[in-house]
Amino acid sequence: MIIETRFEVKEMKVQLNVEGISQYHPIVNPQFQNSACGPTTVYVILNYYANPQSPAQDINGLYQILGGTKIGLFRWRLIKNLRKLLGSTWHIERCTLTESLKELEAGRPVAMKFDKYFTFHWSSKPTFKYHWVPLIGYEIHNNELYLLVHDNGGRNRESQIRKVRYADNYKILSFVKIEPM
Repeated sequence: MIIETRFEVKEMKVQLNVEGISQYHPIVNPQFQNSACGPTTVYVILNYYANPQSPAQDINGLYQILGGTKIGLFRWRLIKNLRKLLGSTWHIERCTLTESLKELEAGRPVAMKFDKYFTFHWSSKPTFKYHWVPLIGYEIHNNELYLLVHDNGGRNRESQIRKVRYADNYKILSFVKIEPM
């Protein structure tokens, strides 16, 4: 399978105004913090929409409802349990890179997962080994794609926007669109 990482457009940037939060923020249960990236990502995306009709949840509640575990949150579990939580007024499903970029262009952030282990790419050197992040934009620079993400913070550090080179990570990335209908 060939993955296209070169673009005809030399320069382009799309970035949504999304407020991130650290999965290590004091409001997150210390027992959940190391594996709270999935619920934190969902929390950030739902806060972006600030939809009064969406169920108000905190990261700890999302951790439990979505089925977080000490080793993280599986994509299929996030999709299944978030559909149950939000109901039929939301469209939640796995999507491709191309669909993710279109979501961003339409003003909708995407949940993005780095997964070196369950994709069996142990020798790869991605930006993150196993981590969910809110995908909030992309940039094409010198015909190369970069993804803009909130990194969900670290101990004693708030979430930061990071620019991630797609070509270094494409083998281990998956995307989930979370959009109100």
